[in-house]
Amino acid sequence: MDTLQYQSIKTIAKQQSFVDDTVVVEAPLQININETPYTVVMRTPGSDFFLIRGLLFAEDIYKKKEALNYTIVQKENAINSIINCSIPKELLGKGYLNKRTLLSVSSCGICGKQELKDIELSGAALSHSKTISNANIQVMQANMQEAQATFHKSGGSHAAAIFDESLSMLTAQEDIGRHNAVDKCIGALLQESQLAQGKYLMVSGRVSYEIISKAFFAKIPVVVAVSACSSLAIDFAKEFGICLIGFSRDEKMTIYANPQYINL
Repeated sequence: MDTLQYQSIKTIAKQQSFVDDTVVVEAPLQININETPYTVVMRTPGSDFFLIRGLLFAEDIYKKKEALNYTIVQKENAINSIINCSIPKELLGKGYLNKRTLLSVSSCGICGKQELKDIELSGAALSHSKTISNANIQVMQANMQEAQATFHKSGGSHAAAIFDESLSMLTAQEDIGRHNAVDKCIGALLQESQLAQGKYLMVSGRVSYEIISKAFFAKIPVVVAVSACSSLAIDFAKEFGICLIGFSRDEKMTIYANPQYINL
């Protein structure tokens, strides 16, 4: 259930009318690891397993190729859920030591981090030999927009999509949270053993540090946003070899990092 109907009052030129408005759902998902609560994520229900898989991958908790063992502990009205992930202790990554202790809201990807060092990234910069044109970027964005069924109904959800080297869309996911949509995409490709094919990440909103970090861990070298990019996102993109593009709309774009990937 990704949307609900709410009665509201719509005003146009001082004229009022009662309408049933379609609103995107925001609801809690509690993620347990080995029966112990790990975090509560505010998300749009649907593709919860993809969201969990992508989140644990980005948090350096579980990066193995083998599928995770999920158990639905509790489900209320198909909206509020508790899902347990069974992971052998020897397979838990270093990220599990930096447990989230706060609610992870839909707009904040680093809520719950305990120390400043917990948001640092390390590793070799990504490399990419292909270039892409603005026209191709516009085509990918159009394909993502066509897949935004929840947004078309509610106007309140974000989307992310990952494309391969031939510009074919591998997956597209929606959520009320920008980074949740990215986690769902990465989780979906992990589930299908296709993550290595991902070369372009498109997002419907702005790009923050958190989204760049997810792209880096997933080894996706090009990130394109419809909206703005934060200063930390630009700094990390430059350092880690990610081509970062913002304000990509109506045949316009702003290239913030690694412009050598773009063929104008």
